[in-house]
Amino acid sequence: MFMTTGHPKVPMGEEPIQASGIADVAVQHPWPSKGGLSSIRRVVLDRANDFLTDAGFDKGPWLTVAFAGGIGAWFVLDTRWQWTALMIGSAIAILAGQAFWRDRDDRAALRQAVSAIALMVALGVIAIWVRSEIVGAEAIDRPSVSIFEARILERDEQPALDRVRLVLAMRDAEDGAARKVRVNLPIVKDNAALTEGASIRLRARLMPPAPPMLPGAYDFSRAAWFKGYAATGSVLGDIEITEPAAQSDELAETQRRLSAHVRSHLGGSAGAIASALASGDRGGISNADEEAMRDAGLTHLLSISGLHVSAVIGAAYLLSLKILALWPWLVLRVRLPLAAAAIAALTGVGYTLLTGAEVPTVRSCVGAILVLIALGLGRDALSLRMIAVAAMFVLLLWPESLVGPSFQLSFAAVLSIVALHNTALVQAFLAPREESWLTRSARRITMLLVTGFVIEIALMPIVLFHFHRAGVYGAFANVIGIPLTTFASMPLIAVSLFLDLFGLGSPAWWLTGKSLDLLIGIAHFTAEQPGAVKLMPDMGSGLFALFVAGGLWLGLWKGRVRLFGFGLSIFTAVLFLLKPAPDLLISSDGRHVGIAGEGDELIVLRESRSSYARDNLLEIAGMGGNPVPLSNWEGADCNRDFCVVTLDRGGRNWHIMMARSNNRVDERALAAACDRADIVVADRYLPWSCKPKWLKADKNYLKASGGLSINLANERIDKVSDSMGRHGWWRGEAD
Repeated sequence: MFMTTGHPKVPMGEEPIQASGIADVAVQHPWPSKGGLSSIRRVVLDRANDFLTDAGFDKGPWLTVAFAGGIGAWFVLDTRWQWTALMIGSAIAILAGQAFWRDRDDRAALRQAVSAIALMVALGVIAIWVRSEIVGAEAIDRPSVSIFEARILERDEQPALDRVRLVLAMRDAEDGAARKVRVNLPIVKDNAALTEGASIRLRARLMPPAPPMLPGAYDFSRAAWFKGYAATGSVLGDIEITEPAAQSDELAETQRRLSAHVRSHLGGSAGAIASALASGDRGGISNADEEAMRDAGLTHLLSISGLHVSAVIGAAYLLSLKILALWPWLVLRVRLPLAAAAIAALTGVGYTLLTGAEVPTVRSCVGAILVLIALGLGRDALSLRMIAVAAMFVLLLWPESLVGPSFQLSFAAVLSIVALHNTALVQAFLAPREESWLTRSARRITMLLVTGFVIEIALMPIVLFHFHRAGVYGAFANVIGIPLTTFASMPLIAVSLFLDLFGLGSPAWWLTGKSLDLLIGIAHFTAEQPGAVKLMPDMGSGLFALFVAGGLWLGLWKGRVRLFGFGLSIFTAVLFLLKPAPDLLISSDGRHVGIAGEGDELIVLRESRSSYARDNLLEIAGMGGNPVPLSNWEGADCNRDFCVVTLDRGGRNWHIMMARSNNRVDERALAAACDRADIVVADRYLPWSCKPKWLKADKNYLKASGGLSINLANERIDKVSDSMGRHGWWRGEAD
């Protein structure tokens, strides 16, 4: 029998509905009716359509974002059927939009947006999938030492590291397959005849490209896949040249001669940085200077990118315009701005090729050429659409660059600059007016400082995601560093090289050295200040994606609607700051274990001679200083074979046992010890009888998972394999 309430019965059939009855029905059924939901949906769609209609050409850059989204989805999704499903879903979205809104003029903007976005997402998936199939190289099965013949494809001199790096084309001795490998040669065994095109015979130790050591660490295996490297390694013994190069690579030779010429006139750190600015050769920059520039927020000055290409093209444009104006016959027949733009474009292309044609350089060159075209046509040169076209150009040629820090930092910096300077507030602040030169200079300097702050804020999530550390005072250092490099160091290098044609370059080189010494001094001074570097643990790809979405929304839209992006960025920053740091880090081979949360220092299982392992543990933990060996920590109980620690996390004690050796241990004693432990870590296979209470991270487990990052309070395990899927560069076994 049903229970009755004090409310009147709901009228049924033909019984008329009284006003009080309607109110009571509303109380009993508070959900919106179908008509109400339809009305809400209609209002939302109307407003969305009106917003897209009013946006006009401002929608254009989102096509590039959608294309990039398809590329990013390919990296995130695991398998071929998921990539295919995404493309099928995009096709369905296009057909559905056309079918539902085919005859609806009031949905024209929505129909166009849905179709265009879905199409670009599908094209992005296709672009990266095709690129992976074409250039991806399967790694060798295991480490090996062998003697083989090869042909030199590339030569990269790295005097700061006392080595020369060679990229070789060889054939596998077992199956005869062509492979591309990269080897390091000690500089003392270098030979000037080891140039591009030479055939050689050598003995080398080759290794498969290494996957990330820990979740969030650098993935060299992915980078090697898209560069076509099947292995990396080092040369053992001397190299025999079986056939000298028939003809040298003129561009590479020119770059090396230019780099050597610069270093012959400038020694030390100044010469290394001058060589990088002139030829793109960063091999001579020491680790100390590289770290100081990075921590001071000035590392972008060392890689040829927008600043350098813009300076070269701008100088070429102004000089050619002034020189061509001296020729009356040409002035009367040709539009000098167009002629100067053509000369500047050719100069930019030549500088890009000379400095190695890296992704940021190509992007900058394309962007600068678009600016020249816009100036020639009388259009707005600095626009978001120009940035979008340059990004699309790069992504079409190198879609894999999307997930690299170079592409992200380069475009984030330019996007933040253009978005800032296109705001009404900034345009009003910089508008010409009657004022003294002192006031005008103060406004320009203030704007430069504000721009530096905006760039630092825009780049910080990217830097923290990839490098887990960011310079805090970069905006202040860039106020001096950027003008110093743009208006002093680079012009002085150009003048010095020009005067060297007549043997008169020594005074100019002296001035160049002083300007670069000042730049290096600023970098070291800034990096050494208290709190100059912010260290943070791994952000995670989910939070990073939210940061990117908020930044794009804030930068690409205009008006108050962009504040939604600002709100999303603030919300993501709060989530990031609240995210707990990992308690336990385990490398993919099980040899390296880091324990965080026990003071200001990271505790490690083994002292490692490898800076690679130490730096990875420190970066992912978001900690600095020198790690403390577990055997020296008072909270550990260690013998020759194992260490046992107890950690208080989440209101309970976690007992962790870690193997230190490969010595044979009595199985019964090991099984008893495992029973008492919550987590057991070993770089070898452990018997079936070893059954810890929560996790057995032995060699068998780590082969499938890769490195681990563990938060004990939340009982959460992050694995390298979680972000790998079935992409060609991941060699982990099935879980």
